[in-house]
Amino acid sequence: MGCCQSSFFSGKDHRPARNRARPSNSGDVLPAFSEFSLSDLKSATNNFASDHIVSEVGRNAPNVVYKGRLHNRHWIAVKKFTTIAWPDPKQFAEDAWGVGKLRHKRIAKLIGYCCDGDERLLVAEYMPNDTLAKHLFHWENQTIKWAMRLRVALYIAEALDYCRAEGHPLYNDLSAYGVLFDENGDPRLSCFGLMENTRDGVGMLEYNRNGMITPESVVFSFGTLLLDLLSGKHIPPNHALDMIRGKNILPLMDSHLEGNFSTEEATVVSDLASHCLQYEPRERPSTKDLVATLAPLQNEADVPSYVLLGIPKHEEAPPKPQPPLSPMADACSRMDLTAIHQILVMTHYRDDEGTNELSFQEWTQQMRDMLDARKRGDLAFRDKDFKNAIDCYSQFVDVGNMVSPTVFARRSLCFLLCDQPDSALRDAMQAQCVYPDWSTAFYMQSVALAKLEMHKDAADMLSEASALEEKRLRGCRGP
Repeated sequence: MGCCQSSFFSGKDHRPARNRARPSNSGDVLPAFSEFSLSDLKSATNNFASDHIVSEVGRNAPNVVYKGRLHNRHWIAVKKFTTIAWPDPKQFAEDAWGVGKLRHKRIAKLIGYCCDGDERLLVAEYMPNDTLAKHLFHWENQTIKWAMRLRVALYIAEALDYCRAEGHPLYNDLSAYGVLFDENGDPRLSCFGLMENTRDGVGMLEYNRNGMITPESVVFSFGTLLLDLLSGKHIPPNHALDMIRGKNILPLMDSHLEGNFSTEEATVVSDLASHCLQYEPRERPSTKDLVATLAPLQNEADVPSYVLLGIPKHEEAPPKPQPPLSPMADACSRMDLTAIHQILVMTHYRDDEGTNELSFQEWTQQMRDMLDARKRGDLAFRDKDFKNAIDCYSQFVDVGNMVSPTVFARRSLCFLLCDQPDSALRDAMQAQCVYPDWSTAFYMQSVALAKLEMHKDAADMLSEASALEEKRLRGCRGP
């Protein structure tokens, strides 16, 4: 059940408030997914000034990307669409919320959107080290090393496989321009291409032929990306298969590598590209196959990306002094699931007050059955029968007549204890949708992100949760 549905069933708008970034005293933290105001984004980009444009082709791009800075000093990327691309504001907002739920270390995060009159804008975290296209086609100091090219291929394959598993298998115009490098030099997939209805004006061969983008056409585009990595040149999709059909691998390779690559590895990548470019979509590999083929080629996995990319090491700012941690913050920082369980049992449903407004007519037999499922889930949760608790809470959630942030938080912990961090993160984000300022939802996200080895995101989320909890406690204490 998505955020929009949660809001509908409860009779309230539970989406987070506009641009709910934390103030600077909580650290340089990305905001939770938000609806930004147009004035916020104008301020961040100096009224969309031309010197803030970071699109590779500047103002000639169909949908221009600007660099901006929020009031909390965090850098963002803002993509401005034409109304033609998104005539329906409701569809634009719903798709943005769907993409905003995706959280993976291989994807640049979408953190918000703006839909104001004819304006359609997306807001993402800013990637400071340019695009793959810049490093591959327009480099100044050094070309990309072979090991980094293999890393790019794997990381983007992992991003696509994650998106497929999360129900977002389509990607518009996958190319070297959609691969970005973060502050540590790690390659990440731009989130902008995940918006299903975008039209960037650069049509793929598959889109033109079939009239629609399919998961198989995304794999086709990945094949052209592999050829770009091999050759160091931008290969047009309609010429891609001709580049490798029946040819020796050596003439295809980028001469700027000066022979510093493994012919065996290059042959594996070339063969994989050939499979991706098969005319019949059903003959192309799956995203899982892409990952399985590319993972064994990573022979320099211990070398940091910034070294392979030839950029300076990113230095983290010294941490600011933090106030003493609350019991929940302390348990989450230590990833002590047993302590978190005890706190959630003690809290019970105290924080659910006001998240549901049910009329007398809604107390049907179905409602009673649903509440009984929740009660059975609570008993299983208390008794640490976490798999049974998941089943019972799922019965409660699936009916959809009531929303409960506590149920989502409890089921999130159950998923963590059953070693399912992806599902745990989804539930914690659902709890936030229902109750945008609930610190527990953010705490649970921080633990799930840490389990997924997204440690920087986990630390940011823990900081935001602490700030929310402190704000709430100040409100309870009064002036």
